[in-house]
Amino acid sequence: MTLFALGINHKTAPVSLREKVTFSPDTLGDALRSLHQQPLVQGGVLLSTCNRTELYLSVEQDENTLQQLIKWLCQYHQLSPEELTRSLYWHQDSDAVNHLMRVASGLDSLVLGEPQILGQVKKAFAESQEHRKLNTELERLFQKSFSVAKRVRTETEIGSSAVSVAFAACTLARQIFESMSDVNVLLVGAGETIELVARYLREHQVKKMVIANRTRERAQQLADEVQAEVITLPEIDERLYKADIIISSTASPLPIIGKGMVERSLKARRNQPMLFIDIAVPRDIEPEVGNLSNVYLYTVDDLHAIIEHNLSQRKAAAVQAEDIVQQESANFMAWVRSQSAVSSIRDYRAMADGIREALVEKALSSIEQGADVESTINELAHKLTNRLIHAPTKSLQKAASSGDLEQLNVLRDSLGLDQY
Repeated sequence: MTLFALGINHKTAPVSLREKVTFSPDTLGDALRSLHQQPLVQGGVLLSTCNRTELYLSVEQDENTLQQLIKWLCQYHQLSPEELTRSLYWHQDSDAVNHLMRVASGLDSLVLGEPQILGQVKKAFAESQEHRKLNTELERLFQKSFSVAKRVRTETEIGSSAVSVAFAACTLARQIFESMSDVNVLLVGAGETIELVARYLREHQVKKMVIANRTRERAQQLADEVQAEVITLPEIDERLYKADIIISSTASPLPIIGKGMVERSLKARRNQPMLFIDIAVPRDIEPEVGNLSNVYLYTVDDLHAIIEHNLSQRKAAAVQAEDIVQQESANFMAWVRSQSAVSSIRDYRAMADGIREALVEKALSSIEQGADVESTINELAHKLTNRLIHAPTKSLQKAASSGDLEQLNVLRDSLGLDQY
């Protein structure tokens, strides 16, 4: 049995190729069945995200294993080997174990330490479980990788600092307001960044969330997901005073929120503080807003400074995380090697039991036919001893005659000769 990992990711392939090699949720079951029908495959997991497509496999290793797996992947996605092979990477045994543990822990992600990948790995594993495409070694590997990822999160600071614009914006808001459950939030725009911000804020249970967008229809789906209200951009002026936090990210060429609008809102709020986070480029909020009392204005450049600082902290934590992965990978491979010993012990015991049963049956038959009991038992013991020591004796003689002292010592130790 050999553990194998094969795939492409954001480091090796452009999105134009990655999108051709993805396995959609609708086709994943069929893909697993097709993969498992390959002659060498004993178990498999397919991990497919926007940044990577990877096959984790337990296979019968031979010289053509890699070529057969690449051939299957190309045929399944109707790609030429030339188009795909230059972007592929593959790992075997300890390297495959190490790679999966790094992926699950966020050490191989586009954003170092991002937590979403662990959920994606768990989902891929659950899919293989559901379709019964796992064997013992592969199932044990994934369960171990989940515990390693948890250990990395617990024992290092790799996930504690914001390293995305959306996460940094929410972290900043949480630092300024003691309790998010008491604040009202106005989100301006409905693009990808605002979607991420809305989900983060929903997780922290803000009091109320309003999404302002040029058209209601585009924002309504997100609003339904995070239980927010939708308004249009012209309505911001009359609703701004109710917001404690305003996070804006649109594609507007001109500012949406001006100094005069904020001054009116502050007056209506009786100068209660307001936090503005402007993620847009060009800016959605006039820079002069930052000069007003009781207003805290942060731009995307301010967030990038936070992100750069936090990235350096994550990189330091990643060194510690890599040590954990190396240690746990070595432990897992020790378990894998022990499994071959288990089968050898089982085979050896079965052989010895077979010899014993055959000789006992012969001895009992002799006694039934009137043979002397004591002589028969002595003969049984003599023959059983000779049969059991025959193979070890030949191995000892071979090691001694060839001058292989290391092998001779191993045999002596395994036979317990040095204990007497």
